[in-house]
Order: sequence, then C-alpha cells, then structure tokens
Amino acid sequence: MVEFVAYPDARLRLKAQQRPADAAMLVAGEQLLDAAREAQAFGLAAAHLGHNEPIIVVSVAADGAGRDHRLFFNPEIVERAGEVAAGPEGSVSMPGIEVEIERAVWVAMSYDDASGTRQTARFENFVARVIQHEIDQMNGIFFLERLSRLKRDIAIRKFAKLRAR
Repeated sequence: MVEFVAYPDARLRLKAQQRPADAAMLVAGEQLLDAAREAQAFGLAAAHLGHNEPIIVVSVAADGAGRDHRLFFNPEIVERAGEVAAGPEGSVSMPGIEVEIERAVWVAMSYDDASGTRQTARFENFVARVIQHEIDQMNGIFFLERLSRLKRDIAIRKFAKLRAR
C-alpha cells in the first residue's frame, strides 16, 4: 500500500522548480502513476509521495467517469475561465476531510509529455478542478489555503480528531 505524505508535513509546502524531464523525473512520474492507480485517485502531485518534482498525474475522464491517469511534466495553467464554481475537494494527505473550494470552470494547461514535447490542452469542469488542485499542490499551495481562516481551522481541527482515533 502507498504511503502518502500526511498534512502538515513541510514537503507539502515546497514549490517544485520546472526543468526539462530527466531520469529522476521519469522515475518519480512512474511512481506517481502507480500510486494514483493503486489509490484510485483523481489526481496526485509528486509532493504527495515526498518528491519535490514538477509532476502531476490526473485522470482526464470527463467528470470523474472512470480513471484514465495521465502524467504531466512541468504543468502550468496558461488560461482560465472567468467563471468559477464551488465543488468538493480533499487530499490523500488529509484523508477524511472534504471542503468546498471555488475554482475556474475550465483551464488551458501547458505541459511537457514524457518525451519533453511541450503541449497545451483545455480541460473543463471536474477535470479542470483536479488540475488546478494538483498544480497548486505542486507549487506548494495546500488546498486548505484556498479557504477562509475560520473554515481552514475547522478542517484542521476535524483532521486532528480523526488522526487521534
């Protein structure tokens, strides 16, 4: 079973630096892909495994219908919708906690594939939400930072109670 880095581990706050895909990134990418498949996660960032690498894996099946995980190296959002919608988000690093977060309803993401070719694609709705969540994590922004201080504190207290059991 995969061991994920647990909140509030400092590695979740590290910003990964973009660079050309190298052997270390490819190995970390395969580990991330395996972990996502095993956990049936909609998405993961390398930080969830303790790697400070600019890699995310996302299931790009429309609106979470099944899982078809894809690796993205050096991803960045290059355009986003002005319209936002609230939706539930959680993290393998904070199991048992789910909160409503506002995100853009679509994003265009630029990324490198495993061969280093730069590509751009547009994603909508749930997949766009997952991409924004994982890119935030890759950039050291844990999803709770998108909440008000009061809601964040409530989620942290709830998580502490869950861990104490």
